[in-house]
Amino acid sequence: MKKARKSRNNLSSLGMSTQAIHAGEDRLRYADSITTPIVQTATYAFKDSKEIEAYTKHGKARFEYGRYGNPTEQVAEHRIAALEDAEDCVVFGSGMGAIVTSILALVRSGDHIVITDDAYKKTLEFCSSYLQRFGVDCTIVPFGDYDALDAAVKKRTRFIFSESPTNPYLNIFDLNRLRAIARKHKVLTLIDSTFSTPFNQRPLDFGVDLVMHSGTKYLGGHNDILAGAVLGRTELVGQVRALHKAIGGVIDPHCCYLLLRGLKTFSLRMAKHNESAMAVARFLEGHPCVKRVYYPGLESHPHHDTAVAQMKGFGGVVTFDIRGRLAEAKRFLDNLKLCFIAPSLGGVETLITHPALVSYYDCSRKERYALGITDTLLRLSVGVENAADIIADLDQALRSSQRPR
Repeated sequence: MKKARKSRNNLSSLGMSTQAIHAGEDRLRYADSITTPIVQTATYAFKDSKEIEAYTKHGKARFEYGRYGNPTEQVAEHRIAALEDAEDCVVFGSGMGAIVTSILALVRSGDHIVITDDAYKKTLEFCSSYLQRFGVDCTIVPFGDYDALDAAVKKRTRFIFSESPTNPYLNIFDLNRLRAIARKHKVLTLIDSTFSTPFNQRPLDFGVDLVMHSGTKYLGGHNDILAGAVLGRTELVGQVRALHKAIGGVIDPHCCYLLLRGLKTFSLRMAKHNESAMAVARFLEGHPCVKRVYYPGLESHPHHDTAVAQMKGFGGVVTFDIRGRLAEAKRFLDNLKLCFIAPSLGGVETLITHPALVSYYDCSRKERYALGITDTLLRLSVGVENAADIIADLDQALRSSQRPR
């Protein structure tokens, strides 16, 4: 119920790499351990009835039950909050758990929300379909059409939700314009910042109210956990935390340990992701077998100027459209030798996915194309292997894809 005290280890004046290793915990730890211990327990014992009353009646800071908090989890929350420069953070068992719980915590029957059409498919599905069961209306507006966004806000609108960068086209939301529209109408703003991470962009610095991350991706960084996080000012995060306790989408202590271990190399990994993705994007843009590349670091990207203005780096995801048809796209995937064909992103291994065959397999071709999901569109999550090796693998697979069998 009541959380243990926050860490006395104030590192706010130090660099992100230092915070990623040390933030969120005291210097002296259990058994003099350097590594954050895994407190693998579901419940916590009270010494006597006096301690129970100290906790329930007088607010003594301690843990009671695993659904309400865990010491390993608390360190993860404090560390991610430090990286995002947020007042508070609550972690979840998945990114979608974080998004759904946050949305439900902020709306009531009769409310209205606005979301952009380039949001993650499952987020759009939840907002446009499931929310209606609770009497909450949703308006979907074209990404980048700020006049339409402004016009979509109603008196009963609770918040505006979007992503930046988006999936899969890596569109960049102008956060200053978002803030201006939100302040004009006095509504909240929620941004899914999974693709950018706090290393490349911190939406809270632009006045966004809540930031969300799929910790499965870059925060964990090794394709071995599911996790989510919601960050912002204490008042709002507290509302999310209260519902989180009731719904129970908690993250387990061992998963928190792996998340913390991944965070220790977060800055190193992100710098490498940024560098290699830029090299891969420039290579693909000049390749004869590629029609178009979508990467905010390229001058050809429609939101390049916005990205330069509000991002430190451009992330590790590169989306591109190859020449040919579905057959060529399949042949390209089948010829890859280093890159893994797999969904998700943000890990040390380079992954590639084909949205038409994976995320939008249940849509007709006409429906997919209306959303911009063509037969030859591919999304590459550039890992931390040598960029030259990734490029060589892409090159041989691209050239092989254009040769008739």
